[in-house]
Amino acid sequence: MSLRIGVLTVSDAGARGEREDRSGDAIVAWARGAGHEVSVRAVVPDETDQVARTLISWADSGNTEVIFTTGGTGLTTRDVTPEATRAVIDREAPGIAEALRATAMGRLPRAMLSRGIAGTRGKALIVNLPGSTSGVTDGLAVLAPVLDHAAALLRGETEH
Repeated sequence: MSLRIGVLTVSDAGARGEREDRSGDAIVAWARGAGHEVSVRAVVPDETDQVARTLISWADSGNTEVIFTTGGTGLTTRDVTPEATRAVIDREAPGIAEALRATAMGRLPRAMLSRGIAGTRGKALIVNLPGSTSGVTDGLAVLAPVLDHAAALLRGETEH
């Protein structure tokens, strides 16, 4: 099933045009390769209010079923994506973030430092992915088998 995907890159340097958005590009390439539509895409600085405002706008519009953020999930003081996401979601989906970290830690122990979360706002699923291209690629491989089902559940399709 084709999903409508939002891609939000959270990066100070990216928002200033000083860094190419490789992790966002990786999400777009994956989405298109899987037959999904990228309905919205943006780059914002590591500012809680800007991240939150964008997530609210996209989720509430009904034009996105899954919103991926990339970046801002580490331990530095500028990494605010999880806090912004937590402020706007209705319900957390902890198993998603747990699966992303658990899978990545087998190959890269530093993955345990990721603070990314996942949850729902209305009928949209929001997932924080790391800012690295490899972290994004690995995360999408973990998520791919369940995204259609998650979106169907959020649409109210509960028949199994």
